Amino acid sequence: MAIITISRQFGSGGDAVAIRVCEVLGYNSFGKEQIIEAAKETTLGKYNAIDYTEDNHETKSFLDRLFGRSASAVQKIAWAENPTIAERPEHIDAHDTAVLSLTKRAILASVKAGNYVIVGRAGQIILRDTPGVLHVRIESPVEMRIQRIKQQLKDKTDASQSDAKLLQAATEIIADRDMASADYVKRYFNTDWGDALLYHLVLNRGRLSIEQAAQIIIAAVRAMEQVPAATTTA
Repeated sequence: MAIITISRQFGSGGDAVAIRVCEVLGYNSFGKEQIIEAAKETTLGKYNAIDYTEDNHETKSFLDRLFGRSASAVQKIAWAENPTIAERPEHIDAHDTAVLSLTKRAILASVKAGNYVIVGRAGQIILRDTPGVLHVRIESPVEMRIQRIKQQLKDKTDASQSDAKLLQAATEIIADRDMASADYVKRYFNTDWGDALLYHLVLNRGRLSIEQAAQIIIAAVRAMEQVPAATTTA
């Protein structure tokens, strides 16, 4: 009855790894349905339930002040990789607080049910000290991520788009998504999104195929089910 949380860099192939893990283990993917179920027990109601993730989070005025409109993709990637250079934004409005509380409620409910893979949503922080949860981080060299996103854009657009434009678009998309993910975790949890100490495993998709990464996660889950959690010793 394990839970797996997966934090991934945009373009790393982490979503594909999560899907494969679900297929092999027969686990469920945590998503909007679980948010709606949790909302039924709140004043928000299921029709107001929002699946608030770092994927749809947008950086707010704090980062606008930090970088200004002229911030380059390279600057944004650098900030995402080291968000501790800035202080946590001081203001979180009531709506954000309510939505975040709903997400936490849904995630905690999934723990009781068991056998879920939670991608994003700061599951690695919300369930940091929860027994029976495996926390995984999936990364990939930025050059490889840019090429993956560039190819996806190429497949979706007409052939008239130049490689240079596609490369620029892919670079900007990755920079924006990395910065938004880092900001989400920093803003709401005052935590560094890329801190390796949050995770049991940090997997480099630059050296692992989707299947290899999935099998490593599956092996870790099975090991956790068989062997008691490690205890801290002096």
